[in-house]
Amino acid sequence: MSHPVPIQFQPVDLEALATATGRIALLVDEGGKLGAAGRRLDRLMKGALARFVGSDAFSALKSGEAADLAWPAGLAAEAVQVVKLERKADVAAARKAGAAVGRGLSKLATLVICEGHSRAAEVSFGLAMRAYDFTVHKTAEAKLPGPVTMMVAAPEAVAAEAAPLAALAEGVFFTRDLVNEPANILTTYDFAARLAAMQELGLEVEILEEEELTKLGMGALLGVGQGSESPSKVVVMQWKGGVEGEAPLALIGKGVVFDTGGISIKPAGGMEEMTMDMGGAGVVSGVMRTLAMRKAKANVVGLVGLVENMPDGRAQRPGDVVKSMKGDTIEVINTDAEGRLVLADVMWYAQERFNPVGMIDLATLTGAIIVALGHENTGVFSNNDTFCDGFLKAAKAEGEGAWRMPMGEAYDAKLKSRIADMMNIGGRDGGAITAAQFLQRFVKPETPWIHLDIAGTALLKSDSALAPKGATGWGVMALNRLIKDRYER
Repeated sequence: MSHPVPIQFQPVDLEALATATGRIALLVDEGGKLGAAGRRLDRLMKGALARFVGSDAFSALKSGEAADLAWPAGLAAEAVQVVKLERKADVAAARKAGAAVGRGLSKLATLVICEGHSRAAEVSFGLAMRAYDFTVHKTAEAKLPGPVTMMVAAPEAVAAEAAPLAALAEGVFFTRDLVNEPANILTTYDFAARLAAMQELGLEVEILEEEELTKLGMGALLGVGQGSESPSKVVVMQWKGGVEGEAPLALIGKGVVFDTGGISIKPAGGMEEMTMDMGGAGVVSGVMRTLAMRKAKANVVGLVGLVENMPDGRAQRPGDVVKSMKGDTIEVINTDAEGRLVLADVMWYAQERFNPVGMIDLATLTGAIIVALGHENTGVFSNNDTFCDGFLKAAKAEGEGAWRMPMGEAYDAKLKSRIADMMNIGGRDGGAITAAQFLQRFVKPETPWIHLDIAGTALLKSDSALAPKGATGWGVMALNRLIKDRYER
């Protein structure tokens, strides 16, 4: 799997600047004032650095943006990257500044000079996040970045502050790898095996196979995968870092490792992107990895339903009626509305077994949420204002776009079936909302619940602030922050 680039923290060493090879990144405040290291570099560069930070080109940079001075005279380095960062910069700007450095990493060593800045740890996090690259299936030699060293005023303090952020980056990278993997590699077998391996980190991991799922009555989930050669599974991951016996927060993820649409088959164009239809399960897995790596003082259980939706001779048909673990019957109008069937059974199981203090499900559930919100925000649905507000606050703090959507009885009425307790779709209008209304039918009245439709944010076709194009890992940071703020003792 991919791992964030390791970063060493050391005191500022003025004598090392002349002989440093590779790249040097220098953080400069908005006024262009150079610290001791900057002044040393400027002397070595015969005033070129001071001329640049006093120019209109530097003034035009926004906080967190950078410009390269290539092949600087007087230095062994191949480039000096000048990164503009305000002294009172917020977390987002500091991470953006780090990302500017991370985007330009090469095989050569990188020296980042961050003397005295209070956001140095956040700079290191942004650097690590943007340096991600998924190259496991490329036959050419992987261009792994060279060593990264940050010169800071208080190395030990910054390293301590950066440690939980490094664990967070590990979780995000784990999610991105899962979402980027092709479906012939990330089968339900392989996905479950990767999660089982996290027992080494202290997680308790169980894999429920089809025989046990049948005994539990998970007819909705099993119906989705019955046309696939890959068996359906539910993986349960428990992190018990909080008060012994205290009810956990439950995270539920849709894990459709590939979605053809089943008998209601999707158009061929763009179907290759359906390798990311397990994005919700990927986020849950990444959060659980982060919690274990940073030894979070909270009780959290992550459950993922792993299936593949294929149009085999045994596949579920439009018009079939399946029975959920709850006992409700569902008329399957469209086999491409399969994720909600998976979530319904896993959500009910989570409540029956763990009686959680709250439950959050994540799924690349509907194209309708992309029509509504584009790729900037995840759709947020909830039955509890306090719980929802806490999540939205956490998402905003981490810079992960999220927007609350409405729910109501009028939308719920669209799910009425002539022959069963409900249909699995409610028509084209308000499709993301009726999907949430379907899921709410499997939420007990006493359970605070949030549904996150990440169809528009799990995978992007262009670069974002902290990620190259492809899987983003959206949600790992926000959920980690929510757990830290509300559930850790």
